[in-house]
Amino acid sequence: MKKLHSIILSLMIIGACSGISYAAEFTPLNFEDATYSSESKIALGTNKQTAEPAKKSVTDVTGSQNMQGAISQLDNAQVEVRNELLNYKTKYSEIDAQYNKVKAERANLSKQIRACEKKINQLDKAKEKIRKNMI
Repeated sequence: MKKLHSIILSLMIIGACSGISYAAEFTPLNFEDATYSSESKIALGTNKQTAEPAKKSVTDVTGSQNMQGAISQLDNAQVEVRNELLNYKTKYSEIDAQYNKVKAERANLSKQIRACEKKINQLDKAKEKIRKNMI
């Protein structure tokens, strides 16, 4: 039984270590190095023109105008959702305040009801004592 446990434990350790070693081979995605220019690459021996390095605009690096438009639309949608959340929170706080007010009123009325019932019971007991004394 001990051998079985040691074999299973050693297989688990080997599996974990091999997983780590395989993970080291993969590199994470690095989007900072990527450029999105539409220029075609020129082969090095075929064209002898000395081209100045192309000035890359913000749209070349970050994407086209469509991407920027999509990002601005997402920003606008996020603002709208945050405003909606704020509206819901204010409604919730108003309803919560009303709930707490009603809850406090209910508790006060419950105390008053118990006090009135207690007085009625005391009056009933007093009437019974008076009736017993009259007989």
